[in-house]
Amino acid sequence: MPSLPLDERQVTQRDPGTGKLRTLPALHPSRVAARHFIVYTPPPESCSPASLEEFLERVDFILKDLKWLLALPHDLFWCQVTYDESLQKCLDSFLSCAPRRYDRHIPFPPAVQRVHEELYRHVFLAFLRMATHKESKDHHITPSLFGEILYNNFLFDIPKLLDICVLFGKGNSAILQKMIGNIFQQQPSYYQDLDDSVPTLLQVFSSVMQVCGLQQKDCKEPLKLEEQKLTTPLDMPEQELRDAVIYICDTSSTIWAFLEIFPMASNTLQKHNFLSSLSSFYELCCTELESAIIKRKFQDKSVQLDLWRRLCHSRKKLLEISHILISSTCLQPILEHRTANIQPYVEEFLQILTNLLPERRFLCDYDELFPVADDMHLLQQVSPSLDETRSRYLLNGVQSASAEAQRPRPHSVPPSQTPPDRSIEGAPSGSEQSSGYPEEPACAGATAAPFPSGVELDSLVSQVKDLLPDLGEGFILRCLEEYGHNPEGVINHLLEENLSPHLQELDRSMPRQEQVNPCPLVASRSNVFADDEFDVFSRDVVDTSKIWKGRRKHESAAQILSDKSSILAQKERYSNYSMVSEEHTVDGDYDDEYDDTYDGNQVGANDADSDDELISRRPFTIPRVLRSKEQEEEEEIEEEETQEQAVRHPDHFVQDPAVLRERAEARRASYFARKGIRHDNSTTVAGTTRGQGQSRETVQERRKKESNKGARANHNRRFMSDRKRNKGMIPS
Repeated sequence: MPSLPLDERQVTQRDPGTGKLRTLPALHPSRVAARHFIVYTPPPESCSPASLEEFLERVDFILKDLKWLLALPHDLFWCQVTYDESLQKCLDSFLSCAPRRYDRHIPFPPAVQRVHEELYRHVFLAFLRMATHKESKDHHITPSLFGEILYNNFLFDIPKLLDICVLFGKGNSAILQKMIGNIFQQQPSYYQDLDDSVPTLLQVFSSVMQVCGLQQKDCKEPLKLEEQKLTTPLDMPEQELRDAVIYICDTSSTIWAFLEIFPMASNTLQKHNFLSSLSSFYELCCTELESAIIKRKFQDKSVQLDLWRRLCHSRKKLLEISHILISSTCLQPILEHRTANIQPYVEEFLQILTNLLPERRFLCDYDELFPVADDMHLLQQVSPSLDETRSRYLLNGVQSASAEAQRPRPHSVPPSQTPPDRSIEGAPSGSEQSSGYPEEPACAGATAAPFPSGVELDSLVSQVKDLLPDLGEGFILRCLEEYGHNPEGVINHLLEENLSPHLQELDRSMPRQEQVNPCPLVASRSNVFADDEFDVFSRDVVDTSKIWKGRRKHESAAQILSDKSSILAQKERYSNYSMVSEEHTVDGDYDDEYDDTYDGNQVGANDADSDDELISRRPFTIPRVLRSKEQEEEEEIEEEETQEQAVRHPDHFVQDPAVLRERAEARRASYFARKGIRHDNSTTVAGTTRGQGQSRETVQERRKKESNKGARANHNRRFMSDRKRNKGMIPS
């Protein structure tokens, strides 16, 4: 028998004051253990022994407390979680101060790194157990009360969920999806909290734009007189510029991580036109910040590279957020067939794309990562009624935005002037694996890029060579292989002269070695012209005498026209398909076989090219649904007669006609008797003497005769006459 849920269970314990036994609910503040959880502090910026020792000691205390917490029984765990404020402060401090994977930090020693990763794991397990209302058949909480416990005691809220996703989303997406989905399912009030939090998220972008001296396009508030001279990113203090870029990086990464784990929140964000505000912010602020980072002169070159890396990371995350919003609100319902009427979703996608057309830079970068033409092709397949003119207009707008936003890359830039003009594709993916930033033990997540090759590898080499043109491509390739194909890390190590020992021994002008493809693409091709006499890829010698352009040499037009070899070859080929043998008369004698053969045939009556071609193969029959009752009876009688004649084997040449008439009459009588029809109705149709009234049966029989009289006798004479005249049997 399953036990009661935790919220309905009672426990008996001794009162510490009086020593008497008393009965308490399983969830009660008096059952909380007297244990103080210390708060978490971020890792030290320097690797001095004293600071590392202090950090390790604090992490060790937190680890012991979390291990003790996770080892508690189900009821004591929930008492401690619900009523211990120090535990909530400890967990909140970790969510707020723990370094993100995109933060720059000095690498720790292996022992410190190992302890810190273990702390990550235990904090995640604590939150995971807090989000589970049923651990086993004997340890569970009523789902409705579970949602109230989470909500009323602030065990989870929207900021906590955002931080959990950005800290633990990489490598744990499947578990986090179930965890956050369970929280929103058991407590729908979190949807309202999320709706209330969206204006705050939008205010973040507005604040950054205000700091950078920018104003959104849809802002109708006039500027004050004392604020007409605003500070731009190009002349604002360096620390404020760093704070703005770091703020954008943290905000964009957090929102992306939350939507990647819980895409159902997209509908809530779109209620506030989140995508429109996001595209406007990208168009104005990101472009200004990019220009400022390139043009400003920084005393520390690593600061410039770090800001550039963070800005590229932020740009890609903003584009991925936009893609998740469009996909979750428009494309996924169509692909998953959530509704029979897909037209509203198609119209919403087209409207979103129309609103994005003025944002040229944003639209160009979005189309580069997520081609709009692919989504439009999908809509054309699922919605045949899609307006072709409108879709072509939108695609032309995207293509024109891409053409306008293309900028030539500088071929030679002094190292002290600007960082490389990075594109969006490779910006955040490789930058996360830089040696100056902590690597996470989890597997690569959504921002990880595959091993580059081909054109992508050439692009990475050109990014380093644009900034340091004196280096050889071979040396740059070796450096990229050493530092995980991260051009920012390679540039940083080269400028700081902090290369690995085996790289310092190499020649910096070493050229790139050309690699021969062992299996070229031409050898693997397959088409109708492969292995023919002119295939230069499969044979070394080709008969060039059969190859010419225009008229052959030493050949006149008369010779070309008199050459009938091709015609004779075609005649021989088509002679094999001949199906008619021609008969020729000999010595002009008259052959009478033709007249004797065709004298008895009807000429033009049932010819093959007539309208009634099928008559010569199969007799015309009236469909069963169009037949009258009398016609059905006659056809059934004829079928029975045909079956009897087929079964009976005649033993003489001519039978007695009287016997045949008796048999036919007997068959008709048996058929009418079986059908319950009185066949002899002549007396009934005639009725009684005129003036004395007629019976009901007489009236019915007369009505049947009147309605069916066109089915027999000579009532079809005109139709048959017209048919014969059309066939040419009667001269007109």
